[in-house]
Amino acid sequence: MDPVPEAVRRALADAANAPGYPATAGTARLRAAIVGYLSRRCGARLGEESVLPTIGSKELVASLPSQLGVRPGDVVVMPTICYPTYEVGARLAGATVVRADSPADVPASAGPVRLVWVNSPANPHGRVLSPAALRDWVSWARAQGAVLASDECYLELGFDASPTSVLAVCDGAYDGVLAVHSLSKRSNLAGYRAAFVAGDPALVQELLAVRKHSGLIMPGPVQAAMAAALDDTAHAEAQRAVYGARRSALWSALVGAGFTIDHSEAGLYLWATRGEECWSTVDWFAARGILVAPGVFYGPTADRHVRIALTATDERIAAAVARLA
Repeated sequence: MDPVPEAVRRALADAANAPGYPATAGTARLRAAIVGYLSRRCGARLGEESVLPTIGSKELVASLPSQLGVRPGDVVVMPTICYPTYEVGARLAGATVVRADSPADVPASAGPVRLVWVNSPANPHGRVLSPAALRDWVSWARAQGAVLASDECYLELGFDASPTSVLAVCDGAYDGVLAVHSLSKRSNLAGYRAAFVAGDPALVQELLAVRKHSGLIMPGPVQAAMAAALDDTAHAEAQRAVYGARRSALWSALVGAGFTIDHSEAGLYLWATRGEECWSTVDWFAARGILVAPGVFYGPTADRHVRIALTATDERIAAAVARLA
């Protein structure tokens, strides 16, 4: 990963004298920063009761079904190719998993749908959902009486497409909708575990009550650092440019080496294939000292792709490009 922005490190250090318990709901300063960010970036009109800091986004993804009261016999819908933790969270709650890329793909016989995950830009393949597709999912989930959770951790990283937040397509009515955001990639804060969830105030307050009694509290110094990061767009734009340069170099090298890049219009990864079983491709890269993730990690239909990350340093990316050549 790249360095943490100086202003964020300074905010963390300035808040280091924090002997008391922090607020699970976040400080007033942090809540205001989240609301301001969502207004600027997503056009969302949310109050501070509609936002909640989380200890990174992964713990929320893994625990959200249980925190929402999803139980055995309920259905959790997720993309056919997706971040594995969506399924982990559903399994921990005892729910049934259905994979679908549009509402029309969900079988009528699936059972009671309680939670729907969408992910745009998507991990692993960088696909971006259109505003119309997001609206379709929101409408369908509401008709089912389900919560629509949109994982938007890569929202700032659009390259060949401009990602849209689900909060931008709700016309000011956020009932049944949650958006999950992370600063791990936007601001290089993976080590800080800095993320938040926002949307339907009733759902957010329900999550707050559960998380308060579970001790899921973001440390006070991290809250201060997160607020500083959300208020600053310059470092996020600079980081996006760094990822963009790495993406261009790797894309050209992969195509030159005989690979096809699918989707990958946004996010932190290139989704590559040369038409063979993914483990053979993993071995091919490993022989050149390059680590990639097999597509089958992300779903049974992804067994002919690999995921290549843009998070290595510029020096390591340049070495990979040279080896591919």
